[in-house]
Amino acid sequence: MDKPLAQEWWRDAALLAALRQADAAQGLSAELAAQRLAEVGPNRFGQTRALPGWRQYLRHFRNPLVLTLLLASAVSAATGEATNFFIITAIVLLSVTLDFWQELRAGQVVERLRQSVAVRATVLRSGQWQEHPVADLVPGDVVQLSAGDLVPGDALVLQARDFFVNQSVLTGESYPVEKHAGMPEVMQDLQDATHAVFMGSSVVSGMAQAVLVRTGEGTAMGEVASSLNQEAAPTSFDLGMRRFGMVILRLTFLLVLFVLLVNGLMGRPLLESFLFAVALAVGLTPELLPMVVSVTLSRGAMRMAQQAIVVKRPSAIQDLGSMDVLCTDKTGTLTEAHIRMERHVNPLGQDSERSLQLAWLNSHFESGLRSPLDEAILEHRSFDASAWTKIDEVPFDFERRRVSVLLEQGGQRELVVKGAPDDILKLCTRYEDGDVQVVLGDAALAQVHATCHSLEDDGFRVLAIAWRAVPPEHDHAVVNDESELVLVGFAAFLDPPKESAAGALQALQQSGVAIKVVTGDSDRVTRHVCRTLGLPVQGVLTGAEVAQLSDEALRAQVETVNLFCRVNPSQKNRVIQAIRARGHVVGYMGDGVNDAPSLHSADVGLSVDSAVDVAKAAADMILLRPDLRILQDAVLEGRRTFGNILKYILMGTSSNFGNMFSMAGAVLFLPFLPMLPTQILLNNILYDLSELPIPFDAVDVQDIAQPRTMDMGLIQRFMFTIGPVSSLFDFITFAVLLKVFDASEALFQTGWFVESLCTQVLVIFVIRTRGNPLRSRPHPMLTATSLGIVALAMGLPFTPLAGVFGFTPLPTGFYAALAVMVLVYLLLVMVVRRQVERHN
Repeated sequence: MDKPLAQEWWRDAALLAALRQADAAQGLSAELAAQRLAEVGPNRFGQTRALPGWRQYLRHFRNPLVLTLLLASAVSAATGEATNFFIITAIVLLSVTLDFWQELRAGQVVERLRQSVAVRATVLRSGQWQEHPVADLVPGDVVQLSAGDLVPGDALVLQARDFFVNQSVLTGESYPVEKHAGMPEVMQDLQDATHAVFMGSSVVSGMAQAVLVRTGEGTAMGEVASSLNQEAAPTSFDLGMRRFGMVILRLTFLLVLFVLLVNGLMGRPLLESFLFAVALAVGLTPELLPMVVSVTLSRGAMRMAQQAIVVKRPSAIQDLGSMDVLCTDKTGTLTEAHIRMERHVNPLGQDSERSLQLAWLNSHFESGLRSPLDEAILEHRSFDASAWTKIDEVPFDFERRRVSVLLEQGGQRELVVKGAPDDILKLCTRYEDGDVQVVLGDAALAQVHATCHSLEDDGFRVLAIAWRAVPPEHDHAVVNDESELVLVGFAAFLDPPKESAAGALQALQQSGVAIKVVTGDSDRVTRHVCRTLGLPVQGVLTGAEVAQLSDEALRAQVETVNLFCRVNPSQKNRVIQAIRARGHVVGYMGDGVNDAPSLHSADVGLSVDSAVDVAKAAADMILLRPDLRILQDAVLEGRRTFGNILKYILMGTSSNFGNMFSMAGAVLFLPFLPMLPTQILLNNILYDLSELPIPFDAVDVQDIAQPRTMDMGLIQRFMFTIGPVSSLFDFITFAVLLKVFDASEALFQTGWFVESLCTQVLVIFVIRTRGNPLRSRPHPMLTATSLGIVALAMGLPFTPLAGVFGFTPLPTGFYAALAVMVLVYLLLVMVVRRQVERHN
């Protein structure tokens, strides 16, 4: 596909003329749209097309350990060791197939959930306006855009009304740009293309129809995505998994080098030593971990879907479980979002019909994204607007925090402005007292502030209303017109706190999640809401104060402050980043255009299904009901998910490390290999099979009571305490086999194989709970697979496969000794585990 920035299609007059001739009344047919989708691919970038199943399967062979094993099997075949060749190949194929199948199913579940909340666009198909996922749009589609939408591709504007977009993601310009249907006379760069809109931009106000010219990677955004779409900072879960991987990598490397060196010094065959070292590396590496993580997270996603939460990024489940700070907006989360207009007063606090009328005119003629406050104004009362004509508009943005409409009545033109009181009052020089305009001096300003504060202290959300006369020839409103305004009064709104919010907040705090309210609203109103909900206010920072603080100073403040008021989007984002810099795992809940940066910066971004497209696209999870009670349930589900992942890690690293340490030690004094390479691989695959049901296991109540992160200190303590305990019993087994049963090479290897697998598998019943293993019931599937694998290991030496793997039947007395050793081992592990947990 040609690069759009090189072509700069928005300059091509012939192309634009042809596009305007397109059938904007009918749009594309379903057949033509499907044909183009097949030609150009899905309308997205930064995401490759799904590979066919066979290629996904082959990708699992890229694992270095798998490739090493295949190399070893090839060497075995070349040297005539056909048995080794077939055994190693079969085990590799079984492991890879198992991993592929589980991850494929997990991926399909997550993708179905993600598609259920995919951003959709209104597109004209076969003469009908329809809703389609943005990924299905193609060049030639006619789309309808309105405030709050994301522009779904690079497109030519066909018609527009007060249409402003924010395209800062491409141009860096933070202020909205007005777009028109006509081609401008001068265009030096993309920023001057006021007749075109570009993918990734968001609609601030107005409405438009546009025909898509470029989609997906062919868009301007697609070409520069690598430089403009910076990846989010790694989350708590990502960092934990990376640290864990590095620890395992170092240990594996050191042990394999040690074993190779010892075998070389003892003069053992090179091929046998190589296969043994490879098998040792496989045995130490928890190669099932990616599959366990994928399946555990997908199961968590399914369970959360049943609780009305759709997960877009699976690893966010674990981040939600580790979350110890929740930052939330006030409106719609802590309050009902059923806003009612209760009062309309003049600057001195007296009821004012004039304030209501101007507020209504502003909301009635505003074409931008109507807030709940606008809806409340329009529902409160209706006026006759037939005498008024709208001339122009300056749409709302989160820096100015106001919206202005330029209106005409009887040849007279007025700019009517409403917005946040602090911002409006700075622009006012006079105020209305009845029919008289009074200069807004210091004393009057203090009285006006007192009126506003009185309303806010009673829990009302307040808007200020002002106006100014402009000349009749003034036909284009700009930001600079918002000056020397006349204050008319205030509109007061009531948004009652949710009845369910108080209990949910208390439950979240009791489970170790600190609540911080981050809002653009007044601190007085927010304090009132917090008092009503029983949320103690520990400290307050306003947006103006945040702006004065350096990043270091803000990081020092955020620990003790839990109320951030009158903050704009960039200040919200700074607060989130400052809290994360203190080592916290942060969740952010928001649903507006201004919340997108914070949703992206948080460890886990939470939005609702009714949110604007910009917020839904940035969020990791979508709540189908804006209720903090289901969020509390989701937090507990995240902790269950993390708990099951941690079970596998603790068990795998401790028992694997113990077994491999025993193996490395055994080569120092045994005249033969302590276990054949094929036996190690068989041990590993049987152990992995026993742990497949871990994602379905229950988690103890005490393990979900508080947030937990990937604690490498805990994992290493487990590894270096439980591991040696495992090795101790391995060495006891060695002594029993050699001294009591006078074991031959085959008998020794068989006995240790059985003992190793029994201890390695059965220890899950101790490690899976911090309490009494007899009182914490594992999932029936986990019990069945674990006991089944143990029974298989004990019976394998008596089957026809024994000779294939080099096993020999074990004496009955060994099984009696094994039962005693396993029981003592599990009891000792339980004691040591409690000591480790107590130290932790």
